[in-house]
Amino acid sequence: MGCTRKMGCTRKLGWPQKLFVVVLTAFLACASAKAQSAKEKDLLEAGRVDEAIADLQAKIKTAPDDAELYNLLCRSYFALGSWDRSVSACEKAVALQPDNSRYHLWLGRAYGEKASNSNFLSAAGLARKVRSEFETAVQLSSSSVDARTDLAEFYLEAPGIVGGGQDKAVAEAHTLASLDPAKAHWVIARIAQKNHDPAAAEKEYRAAVEASHGSANAWINLAFFYRHQERFEDMEDAINHAASAQMNTPEVLMEAAETLIDTGRNFPFAVALLQRYLSNSMVEQAPAFKAHYLLGTVLEKMGDKQGAAQEYRTSLSLARNFSRAQAALDRLNR
Repeated sequence: MGCTRKMGCTRKLGWPQKLFVVVLTAFLACASAKAQSAKEKDLLEAGRVDEAIADLQAKIKTAPDDAELYNLLCRSYFALGSWDRSVSACEKAVALQPDNSRYHLWLGRAYGEKASNSNFLSAAGLARKVRSEFETAVQLSSSSVDARTDLAEFYLEAPGIVGGGQDKAVAEAHTLASLDPAKAHWVIARIAQKNHDPAAAEKEYRAAVEASHGSANAWINLAFFYRHQERFEDMEDAINHAASAQMNTPEVLMEAAETLIDTGRNFPFAVALLQRYLSNSMVEQAPAFKAHYLLGTVLEKMGDKQGAAQEYRTSLSLARNFSRAQAALDRLNR
């Protein structure tokens, strides 16, 4: 007599059914991991970095082998400028999943920021790690525009002793030309600036605007160039174009406002840009706590100390360890 379910027997699975079970289990595990980190990604994009860090640390205790949780923790500390903690978390993500290009890219970025805030000897050693991580990111994902752009910028800025070189940056630009022409023009523009050729640089920045069909990001890069050249009227014109362009990169609004604040120009427009950013979808690249801090800064410059203090407090409510906001609030309280 054959075994039936009523008798409490279980039927053995053939290899097709076993394969299906294995695939389904893997799929469900992947979906569970994505769901587990979705909330923290949303918190990070909303600029609620303290909540993101607390949630991530709690989840890591129960899922210590989840590389994505460590990557998100790395990016949370990165947003705060806490470079040592950012590096530590990103190193863990890479150790858990060494074939993930994005994790190597973020580790390279964290090493780079730590190097920028270190003494010469430490910076040199970290620079080599930056190069290694960016090159690995490109090797693992040769079509990644972000990885190739960051690597090109490293080659341009780093001295030859740690692996930099303009010839390498040019090679990356040539590869980027088929992936993202606007980014390729941006790299060539940066090289021209480095070589003290502003006419060639401006031509390339404008070529990036054309290649991107007038993207906000390309316009703000042109504005940064004009600022560096102290062509402030042209800078404001480029910012106006950036603000009115299709906003696929909302962080441009905050970058534009910060540029106006730093150059002491058109404070009311800077306020409007920041309020526009904070009232719409926010992104990780421009954390809300920094936007509130910048809004406080410009309000303070305009003489609205009460409004400034409120913005600084709002910034700290999202990121209590954001020292710039705390210092600004302490200054006002004095």
